[in-house]
Amino acid sequence: MSKTVIEINNLGKQYRLGQVGKGTIADDFKRWWYNIRGMDDPFLTVGDENDRSIKANSDYVWALKDINFSVQQGDVLGIIGKNGAGKSTLLKILSRTTSPTLGEYKIKGRVASLLEVGTGFHPDLSGRENIFLNGAILGMRKSEIKKNLDEIIAFSGVERYIDTPVKRYSSGMYVRLAFAVAAHLDPEILIVDEVLAVGDQEFQDKCLGKMKSISGQGRTVLFVSHNMGAVKQLCTSAILLMNGTLKATGKTNEVINTYFSTDDHLLNTGNVPRDYKRLYSNGKAYIDFISTADQSNEIKKKYFFKETINIILNVELLEDIKDLLVSFSILNDEMQKISYVEYPESSTQTISLSKGKHQLVLKLHDSFLPGKYFLSPALMHYTGEAIDFIEKVAEFEVNSDSIDGSHNYKWNEKHGNAYMKIKEITIKTL
Repeated sequence: MSKTVIEINNLGKQYRLGQVGKGTIADDFKRWWYNIRGMDDPFLTVGDENDRSIKANSDYVWALKDINFSVQQGDVLGIIGKNGAGKSTLLKILSRTTSPTLGEYKIKGRVASLLEVGTGFHPDLSGRENIFLNGAILGMRKSEIKKNLDEIIAFSGVERYIDTPVKRYSSGMYVRLAFAVAAHLDPEILIVDEVLAVGDQEFQDKCLGKMKSISGQGRTVLFVSHNMGAVKQLCTSAILLMNGTLKATGKTNEVINTYFSTDDHLLNTGNVPRDYKRLYSNGKAYIDFISTADQSNEIKKKYFFKETINIILNVELLEDIKDLLVSFSILNDEMQKISYVEYPESSTQTISLSKGKHQLVLKLHDSFLPGKYFLSPALMHYTGEAIDFIEKVAEFEVNSDSIDGSHNYKWNEKHGNAYMKIKEITIKTL
């Protein structure tokens, strides 16, 4: 029978914008006056949703609001959502580094947290000394820490520097040692934020394997990541946070699909409003429209395997640009970048456009294996200076039916994402 180890009921966390602490003396007096009259805190009925894209109408914002879910022993729970969704705030509450404004949470078991690089480390102590410090914070006896010491050091891969003060560690070394400590001191619940992104691929794989091992021993893992591949690989269930509220909970694949389908970056119309949340813009030019199209330039979202795919891009230049470069990052359905395309490839072919509106049509020579894909377009000067950069504003899908009807392609999981054509082969007798 499964055992509930984390239970969260009506959890909320409110912040006052621009302030450290609860607010002004006037606000504190108002809270006191309502309290002695037996009335609810007046500031709990105000506050905006945590949407960074719109102007605030209140000094108060809910980083989390009305969060309800439970976690069973041995579960690996993925917590996903865009930046600012409330993921780190939730983990800080569960790690007891901050307290909720509303609601309650119950945790059964010892918790080890890895929220950001170096959390819980004293910079002037050596790596070895910080292992004992972290163990003591987690309530471990010195004998228990000694028992795991060699394994922690070996797993971290920083044995050569273990007696060096950690303030001299790189961010990668920091996170290696921090994860090794958190994972090997026998916590019943392990909380891991996005910090694994600091480590190299080999160490990330090592960490994922360790978390799988921990869950196999009946312990619980909470895992925050923007890497949907890692979430799919590791997590048995997931929750989706959006603007501080709980949008979905359930099986990992279903929650990830909900994340993609509700992501406001995915503009089905192809139109990109001028006030859209760009990653960067210097105001010289704007991408107004982006979509994929077939070889007849008919806009559509679904394609046959080996079908020609064009990219249509409408741009508006607010001044003449003589060295324009257009680029696209292509991402798969796990938000991993699988390819990068840019035109022109040579400085002798630079694009020169005058002030005004223009349409560019780019034809992709290589095709994609069946799956869902996303485009992140950018306008740049050929020197590398960015002009306009937008993330994940177009999606398209390639199915397994071949364009010529010859066969269905069923091996994309084995063979990756892109179908690359060999343009030339040279054979030499040795």
